[in-house]
Amino acid sequence: MEKDELVSGFLLELRRGTVILCVLAKLKEPTYGYSLIADLSETGVAIEANTLYPLLRRLEGQGLLESSWNTQGAKPRKYYTTTALGKEVLAVLKKHWENTAQSMNKILEDSDL
Repeated sequence: MEKDELVSGFLLELRRGTVILCVLAKLKEPTYGYSLIADLSETGVAIEANTLYPLLRRLEGQGLLESSWNTQGAKPRKYYTTTALGKEVLAVLKKHWENTAQSMNKILEDSDL
């Protein structure tokens, strides 16, 4: 297996969990999917619609998000927001993220790279 393939696979694994954390954090206010894609992209977290929408449905099914339709505009949009449970889960994940990032930074600072 080539280096590029290895790196690509590792990056995909790393991204999976972080995308969930990003989505939960960004949906404090009701937001529709395309807007969320743009917001995440602006912060350096690119995500495609065919990845985001199934994730939103899964998180909603788990009770972490809720959705509602807004039909006031030119086209109907489904807005998602983090539920109370989603906020609780986000707080726990955020704490773990901070601890993990701190540990990783220490490990990487101590490496010879």
